Formats: sequence, structure tokens, C-alpha cells
Amino acid sequence: MKERTRQNKRKNLIKGIGPVQFVSLGLPHFHWSDLYHLLLTISWCQFFGIVGLMYLATNFLFALAYLAIPDGIANAQPGSLKDAFFFSIQTMATIGYGSMYPTIAYTHILVAFEALFGLLGFAMATGLTYARFSKPTARVLFSRVATICPYNGVPTLMFRVANQRTNWIVEAQIRVSVLLNEEITTEGHSVRRLQDLKLVRSQTPMLALSWMVMHQIDETSPLYRMTSQELEAVDFQIVVMLTGLDDLLSQTIHARQVYIAENVLWDVRFVDVLYRTPDGQRHIDYTHFHDVAPLLTR
Repeated sequence: MKERTRQNKRKNLIKGIGPVQFVSLGLPHFHWSDLYHLLLTISWCQFFGIVGLMYLATNFLFALAYLAIPDGIANAQPGSLKDAFFFSIQTMATIGYGSMYPTIAYTHILVAFEALFGLLGFAMATGLTYARFSKPTARVLFSRVATICPYNGVPTLMFRVANQRTNWIVEAQIRVSVLLNEEITTEGHSVRRLQDLKLVRSQTPMLALSWMVMHQIDETSPLYRMTSQELEAVDFQIVVMLTGLDDLLSQTIHARQVYIAENVLWDVRFVDVLYRTPDGQRHIDYTHFHDVAPLLTR
């Protein structure tokens, strides 16, 4: 029993959803079938570090194989790991300076295997690098906070979204759900409810500047008549998913954001960021994109 517990602890996996993290027990951190996904999602420094280590380790192993039989490489010092290592690099990269070359059948066969391995290895590294560069990504800016305040007399949940690139996100669609705390059914089932929130406008033909996303908290809303204390008590989370088409790459992009109770401010409004200059030009000031202000009183 203790051994099983230690194994489960070694297999803990932390998954994050925005500012919230969950620890999954009993799941392995890594599986060989996920190697391609791992190489696409790690940072560039980690990626080049792994590629460099694999390159050096492979050449080192081939160098040891060349040293297994003496006098297999012409013009190499007998038993020199350095000469065997650099001969391996020349062979794998198909450089072939000519100063060192195989002299016996064993070395010729080993060179053939290494040349094939090098071609496959460089092809895979090139493909992975291209896949990482060409992977569609979105630079979507979500406001750090959401607000709940009256809008045309109706309490409304609001947050802002903006495109940080100069291109357009066409056919942009946004979906907002609220995740409420666990509930116990009459049969004893423990569930965590995820409900979609009806938006005033859930899609836009193009997202070039800024978009104020709004959900009216009326009788049909799962947040109806809930106070800030009640929302904190049920540990609610607002999950936002945005999809659209990059007009430059013609590829679908995704972005997500999660708001928890402490990120939702009550009875404040977002500061206006769109204004017109005296010469008639329209400007949007993203330096105040996350700022809020008290409600205007009449």
C-alpha cells in the first residue's frame, strides 16, 4: 500500500486553467507517444537544448563504435576519442573533408548507418523547427479583470478583448461559461457544473481593435441574484474561449482566459480607450485597457 502511494505521488501531474491549477493523481508525466507534442510545446531554449544534447550524444556513441576496432579511420590517431568524435560529426553532416576516411569494411558499414541516421535526424529536426515556426498562434489581449455593473438598468458581466497584432481575426467567435462549485445530487453524485452564458454578442465579422464582451445577468442567467460573497463561496470561475481565422495565414487560432472571483470587480466600469483627436482621427489607447473607474452618476 505504501509503495503504491509513493508511485502515485511520483506520477502527479499539474494542469493549469488560467490562474487555477489542479494536481492530477495517477497520470504519468510523459509518454513516448506524446514526444512530438512535447517537442512542439516546450520553450525554444529547451527545444534547442534537447536537439543539441541528442546531436552530441549520438556523435559520442558513434565515436565509441569507431574506436571498437583499431585502425578503422585513416589519418586518425590510434585510440583517439577526439578524432573519432570529429570524424563522426563529418560523417553525420556529410561534410567529408577527406583528411580522415574509413579504411576497413566495419568502418564503411558504420559510416553508411551513420549517414542514414544523420539524414533522418536532420530531416526530423528541420521538420520540427518548421512546425514550431508555422504553428498558428494568437496574440489576444484579455482585460485582467471583469466587471459586474448596471448596463441599461440590467446587471451585466463585462470584460474586454483586443487583437494585439496588426492583422484581422475574421469570423471571431467567443464562448463564455461559468464553472460553479461541486453539488451533491439526491443519489450522492458529486458534480461540478459548467454552464454557458448567453452573450449580448458572441461573434464579430472581424476583430481588429477592441471588443467588449457582455453577459446580462437576468432571470435566465446562472448568476442571477448572486452576490460577490456567494460567488466566492461557490468558488466560481468564468472560462472564456475565443476562436477565429487569421486573415494572413488563413488558419484557425485559439485563445483562452479564466476569471476567478477575485478577478471580478463590482459596481465599476471600464475606462474608455477609444477617442477622437481634433483632426478627426480615431485612436485607441491600450495603456488604459485594464483600467476601471467608478460608475457615472447623473
